[in-house]
Amino acid sequence: MTTSTEKRHTVLSLGSNLGDRLDNLQEAIDTLFDAPGLDFIALSPVYETKPVGGPEQGDFLNVVIVANSRVAPESLLERVLAIEDAMDRTRVVRWGPRTLDIDIVMMGDVTSDDPDLLLPHPRAGERAFVLRPWCDLDPEATLPGRGRLSDLLPSVADQELRRRDDLSLQPPA
Repeated sequence: MTTSTEKRHTVLSLGSNLGDRLDNLQEAIDTLFDAPGLDFIALSPVYETKPVGGPEQGDFLNVVIVANSRVAPESLLERVLAIEDAMDRTRVVRWGPRTLDIDIVMMGDVTSDDPDLLLPHPRAGERAFVLRPWCDLDPEATLPGRGRLSDLLPSVADQELRRRDDLSLQPPA
């Protein structure tokens, strides 16, 4: 895994709608930060959301993590995919149910049009389950190429999500 001294402000979106959704998210958070190169900054509240697109399926639990990354974007993608695979993520049906989904929303000012790693994430500005939790962490945040989160939120007001203050996750140790 490639690391450098340059830190990139990184935003990750995590979701789960199969199995023990909360445990899946906690395991993913812990595993993400087990390896070097990713420094934890903040973890959003948990949200329960209706699926966007795809087949009929159960609701997701979603969170957003903000971190500083000293790993190359491709290396972070490898880490994310390895965690999803280890947690039995299957990719049979596009946007289908899954034990875990981790999206790299942005990594500083890095842009990528590689189909395997689109940065910033092309649909992040269209997803309430990304914008709302991220806005909770940083109301002044900006999605590169799209604008301020607070300005994007009204466009996703029709997407169903609800903050689950009865559920909590622990930051990585």
